[in-house]
Amino acid sequence: MRTFFPSESCKETHLKSINPQSWLQVERGKLAKISSESASSIDSLIKVPEPPILPFFKPVDYVQVLAKIHEELESCSPQERSNLYLLQFQVFKGLGEVKLMRRSLRAAWSKASTVYEKLVFGAWLKYEKQDEELISDLLSSCGKCAKEFGAIDIASEMPAYKKLSSHGVITTNEDSCPRTVSFRIADEKIACDRQKIASLSAPFHTMLNGCFTESFCEEIDLSENNISPLAMRLINEFSSTGLLNEVSPDLLLEILVFANKFCCESLKDACDRKLASLISCRQDALELLECALEENSPVLAASCLQVFLRELPDSLKDSQVVELLSNTTRQQRSIMIGPASFSLYCLLSEVSMNLDPRSDESVRFLRTLVDSAETSQQKMVAYHRLGCVKFLREELDEAEQLFEAAFNLGHTYSVIGLARLGQIRGHKRWAYEKLGSVISSSIPLGWMYQESSLYCEGEKRWDDLEKATELDPTLTYPYMYRAASLMRKQNAQAALSEINRILGFKLALECLELRFCFYLALEDYQLAICDIQAILTLCPDYRVFEGRVAASQLRTLLREHVENWTEADCWLQLYDRWSSVDDIGSLSVIYQMLESDAAKGVLYFRQSLLLLRLNCPDAAMRSLQLARQHSSSEHERLVYEGWILYDTGHCEEGLQKAEESISIKRSFEAFFLKAYALADSSLDASCSSTVISLLEDALRCPSDRLRKGQALNNLGSVYVDCGKLDAAADCYINALKIRHTRAHQGLARVHFLRNDKVAAYDEMTKLIEKAKNNASAYEKRSEYCDRDRTKADLEMVTRLDPLRVYPYRYRAAVLMDNHKDKEAIEELSRAIAFKADLHLLHLRAAFHEHIGDVMGALRDCRAALSVDPKHQEMLELHSRVNSQEP
Repeated sequence: MRTFFPSESCKETHLKSINPQSWLQVERGKLAKISSESASSIDSLIKVPEPPILPFFKPVDYVQVLAKIHEELESCSPQERSNLYLLQFQVFKGLGEVKLMRRSLRAAWSKASTVYEKLVFGAWLKYEKQDEELISDLLSSCGKCAKEFGAIDIASEMPAYKKLSSHGVITTNEDSCPRTVSFRIADEKIACDRQKIASLSAPFHTMLNGCFTESFCEEIDLSENNISPLAMRLINEFSSTGLLNEVSPDLLLEILVFANKFCCESLKDACDRKLASLISCRQDALELLECALEENSPVLAASCLQVFLRELPDSLKDSQVVELLSNTTRQQRSIMIGPASFSLYCLLSEVSMNLDPRSDESVRFLRTLVDSAETSQQKMVAYHRLGCVKFLREELDEAEQLFEAAFNLGHTYSVIGLARLGQIRGHKRWAYEKLGSVISSSIPLGWMYQESSLYCEGEKRWDDLEKATELDPTLTYPYMYRAASLMRKQNAQAALSEINRILGFKLALECLELRFCFYLALEDYQLAICDIQAILTLCPDYRVFEGRVAASQLRTLLREHVENWTEADCWLQLYDRWSSVDDIGSLSVIYQMLESDAAKGVLYFRQSLLLLRLNCPDAAMRSLQLARQHSSSEHERLVYEGWILYDTGHCEEGLQKAEESISIKRSFEAFFLKAYALADSSLDASCSSTVISLLEDALRCPSDRLRKGQALNNLGSVYVDCGKLDAAADCYINALKIRHTRAHQGLARVHFLRNDKVAAYDEMTKLIEKAKNNASAYEKRSEYCDRDRTKADLEMVTRLDPLRVYPYRYRAAVLMDNHKDKEAIEELSRAIAFKADLHLLHLRAAFHEHIGDVMGALRDCRAALSVDPKHQEMLELHSRVNSQEP
């Protein structure tokens, strides 16, 4: 949702003057030099917008919050669990942990104690997986049902009305009342059994058997009660049989209103369930929900709601649906969704904000979310989220009240909203001091210094941004600001080096766009088109210059200024980039190759491999699906289907697809997939020989050197695991001969296992020299040298990729060995502050236990079990520490 919240600086008018075509003009292929006027436009072009205010729950000490949630989950009632898992979801969302978010949603769904919670969280998971229909179809083709979040039979989940034995009313002698009573409606009379009608409700019982005149009448006029003769006959039939058979919806609605008026609970319940069973589409639900809320019909109301939820996000594009769901009272919400009102409006507001965060609909859903919030954490989430939307809509007074409310409840991150509002109103000094007071009174975090930097200038601003990067190296704004500042000072090399720092470990679109702008300014159009093609691979609809220009349009303009490669040129370029581990460059070449008549299935598949390596799983899955769509044969299609299943965790089904493909045609990719899937799905060590055989079969099939190098590398790894070092070395050497650079790592491992650490170190040095992205190579090389060089290599790893956790763990362990307990814990804490990692939390918990800090150890254990509830070593440590709790 970050991209939906641009900062105010995006609106600066001087950016509107940018016209890319003015400095990308072509005279029959001859490039015009940039004029001084164009240069000033480029100076505006590289302006970096302020970081957005994220509409997420971001506690200062997320470890403490996760630990508290885990503690409460251990002792709470079943009714409280789903709300706790929803809060856990909100924490992981603020941390950007997509997989953990979904796991929390799944836990909320699986631990739901009511049909309402199951309805909301099932719909939420379905919404999160809305692009996965293909996977469900593929699983079905393998004979596996994947309809996990199918529609719920709400009527069967909700208890039916149980008739009481006595209405508890004073009656006369029922034997003295006429046995039959006729109800007159207009000109018709409907004869009914008095006692059976009386049994429908306390009011009827009192009227027909009590002290009223009607108790002794044989005819009662019901003409003024909006009931038709036909409906009354059906009511009479129900009083005898307890059933409503084939009844039209209109008559059911008429009977429902009558039953509600006369408190005929069993009749009302029957109508409620019967109407619910007749809903087949959104229009039915629209027509019935209003009536369900008016007549207090929970089965019907929940069934209507289910229709809307299962059609998200499309149903929220329907103004009638939005009108119904956003204008509910507390009483109506209780009828429709029981105790799960907050969960429901969390979902609806999130979907609405994803569609348009500035919309009136988003505001209405968020107002209801605020009204539904009960706990302080729920109120923080609701106030802050609505504050963000109000800020976007420039409704500043309301935004301030909401941010203030969230901040006062303990949501420190909402201070960002207050500071921005202070700046807009000309109180920049106040905003700076407000951030300063937060930094001095709480745990200092990267975002605090990033925000503080916006309200100061010069060296102080630079210092704050350096501190922000030190505390949280994943924040993109500090790198972008520093890079843009250096570029304005005409220090292009330093600017590129700065933006490349973050692109080395985080492929952020806004950083790629900024580097693209740098290359434009430098008139290096070959590198510029490389970045724009990488951007379009990740996001085909991306727009640059604050959303004013389609990236695809700029690419078209740039094509006029670069050499036009033939298909052979493209393959040579791809080999060069692939062998130098230049993944972004490889993506760009493949994007260009896709414009040719080459086999697109193979190219999209290669694209997916690169995107997985770059940690872009959603884009990788999109490429795999395109590979399947463009496959040239059935056996090729089956391979891509197998990879789709494998990459989504369905290993056995992926293996099945590989075998189907091989049965049609023996191919490299089918054997390779089968080897991969078999190695992953089998715990039996004896399967290694089968995997070796499959990889050898793959290598005997036609393929290009890129994939054969990968197969040789994998085969070498299996040989190493089997202790066949000579065979492994041969594989790695052959892979290196065809420029599979990563084989240096495997060969280094062979040297190490042969007790030749020097050769292993030298082999990894070759990889470091060849690879453009080499953080993993430094990390691996650190295992093959003395402690001083190990420390230097791991410091380099942290500089190149601060998200890799092994260096922090190693340094902390060394400190602990040297009895520097405090420093060891601080080393782990600095990484934990921006990365919720199980291994870091596990080691810190062990350190806390070692120094006798039972509460610190218990906190880390509980937070770690929030990250992975089934981790065996963590469970054992938690059990041991828990027994020591005072």
